[in-house]
Amino acid sequence: MNSEGLWGTRFRSFSKEIQKYLKYIFNGHLLFVLIFAAGGLSFYYSEWVKTLDSDFPAEIIMALVLGMVVAKSPIYTFLKDADIVFFLPMETRLGSYFSKSILLTLVIQGYILLMVFAAFMPMYAKVTGAALAEFAWMFAVMLALKYINLQVHWYALKFQENSAHVIDGVVRLVIDILFLYFLFSSSNPAFPIITGLLLLLLWMYYRKIARTKGVKWERLIELEGKRLMSFYRIANLFTDVPKLRDKVSRRKWLDPLLHFIPYSQNSSYQFLYARTMLRSNDYVGLLFRLSVIGSFVLAALPGLWAKLLVVLLFLYITGLQLLPAWKHHELKIWVSLYPIKQDLRKKAVIQIITIFLMIENIIFFTAALFSGGLFTGVLAFAAGLLFILLFHAYAKNKIEKF
Repeated sequence: MNSEGLWGTRFRSFSKEIQKYLKYIFNGHLLFVLIFAAGGLSFYYSEWVKTLDSDFPAEIIMALVLGMVVAKSPIYTFLKDADIVFFLPMETRLGSYFSKSILLTLVIQGYILLMVFAAFMPMYAKVTGAALAEFAWMFAVMLALKYINLQVHWYALKFQENSAHVIDGVVRLVIDILFLYFLFSSSNPAFPIITGLLLLLLWMYYRKIARTKGVKWERLIELEGKRLMSFYRIANLFTDVPKLRDKVSRRKWLDPLLHFIPYSQNSSYQFLYARTMLRSNDYVGLLFRLSVIGSFVLAALPGLWAKLLVVLLFLYITGLQLLPAWKHHELKIWVSLYPIKQDLRKKAVIQIITIFLMIENIIFFTAALFSGGLFTGVLAFAAGLLFILLFHAYAKNKIEKF
């Protein structure tokens, strides 16, 4: 089988795997909630745009956000663990395989870039008075910028040193932000041309150095595995995913939090699931990411009702993604051998999830307090607290269906 046929086989296998779980995701009630939330946020966003004037720094905001979207350039290779053995001898014949991967990545990430850019279009048009034709050529330029970023990142992946990957990401991010700022601010044409040339020089430099380097199979396989695991974690909210692998970190610095659990037989499940959720990257990382993103959205959106909607939405998403903790030890028989009632196990899981949501609610309260004042912060905290109480009852019924 040639490399093009191999890529086609891998792509079809990947598509089939993804579609198998998408039918469960899009049949779930989460989709309805997200559509409802998107509609509500769109309304408040449009009302907020009407209040903007020409002094609003739309160009800076767009350059920062779109610069990060352009600079983040993971490449979908569809590689598997065994490829490090079977693909290594035919590495020189896989040029078209990786070229197709880069092209597919450009299509997928180009669509994401278009969606983010479209979200900013009303704001940019209100502040600058830009016409639709301007958005068309701006997106074409950003798509070309995205392609160059993918090429640079691909050559950077051939470096073994972690410092090379850090430098690659930071340098591209800075150049992308500067280039887009000059593009959106309609500044002297020399500025975007100069920053664009810097990116081209970076591309040429990495391409020249990478000619003497081979494919770093371990890193590519690891990155591909992480991307697939991220999707599996989402799918695991709606159905069992046998291929889901968990990553655990010791996190000794979090041990003092366990001192609040009473030392008794009936607290065994509390200790087990508290330790599990603190050490697992799935749960701590999830709480951190959604809390940070939710706080930024809270700070950015005006209006009391918009902030309340954001608090409820992010608490719901977080709670829903924490529920699979109930199945974390499902295949371990020793958990069922505890001489304790199983009702205490359910109670322990719900209790730990409630604590996680309370921590997130406090973070949102702080963000709402600084961005909207005391009244907004207190009301947001109260709304979150009411939701957590309702989610506590919902979680009992949901866990019984797992």
